[in-house]
Amino acid sequence: MKKNLGAQLSIAFICIILGFMISIQFKSVKRNDSLVSKQALRADELQLELKNAQENNEKLYNEILRYEKDLNALRQAATKDSGYAKELLEQLKRAEILAGLTDVEGSGVIVTLNDSKLKSDDLNEVDPNYFIIHDEDLLMVINELSDAGAEAISLNDERLIATSEVRCAGATVSVNNNRHSTPFVIKAIGDPDTLEAALNLRNGVRDILGQWGIEFTVKKSNKILVPRYNGVVHFRYAQPVKKEGDAN
Repeated sequence: MKKNLGAQLSIAFICIILGFMISIQFKSVKRNDSLVSKQALRADELQLELKNAQENNEKLYNEILRYEKDLNALRQAATKDSGYAKELLEQLKRAEILAGLTDVEGSGVIVTLNDSKLKSDDLNEVDPNYFIIHDEDLLMVINELSDAGAEAISLNDERLIATSEVRCAGATVSVNNNRHSTPFVIKAIGDPDTLEAALNLRNGVRDILGQWGIEFTVKKSNKILVPRYNGVVHFRYAQPVKKEGDAN
């Protein structure tokens, strides 16, 4: 009798354990199904956002082509008109260069940056992020070139203008809303000797990045092409200041 009771208790105990394990497994499967469902929903949302962004980019690109066609027509008309119209055309060309809306070329420097090949183990367990190029590193180089008189700058062939952003976006860097990864190539048009000297200043940007093993090369060139800005600039809030006497 005692043996039967012991066997029954053992079976009951095993059943309880099995029931508990099945319950946990069921909850786990249910939780995983929920997670997969959420991930699938998020993937659909991202795909829709990507499609909308692509359609918007295509619309803006077509808008650029339409404006260029109109502008070329005005240019042709101006060359056949009076001397005043030709002067306005020259001013337009200068304005386009300043705004980054046309390709430019000239002498300058080409700066190439790449992630360090060192590891944190080599420098006493330093944060590994120091060995990777970040947006602030690129901005240091760009600001140094601008301060040295660079007249036009591009980053991975993205023309930098007043509204350009250079910021980290995950493992990449976003420039003009386009993502780029290493190597980063910065082209700057200006006096080659002055630009190179600015980057090679003692305790300057090259030394700062070099202490972490960031690969940093500077090459002078007599002919550098900096492409135009390919985006569309919309001013929603900034408006020209009307002077006294201006027509409404």
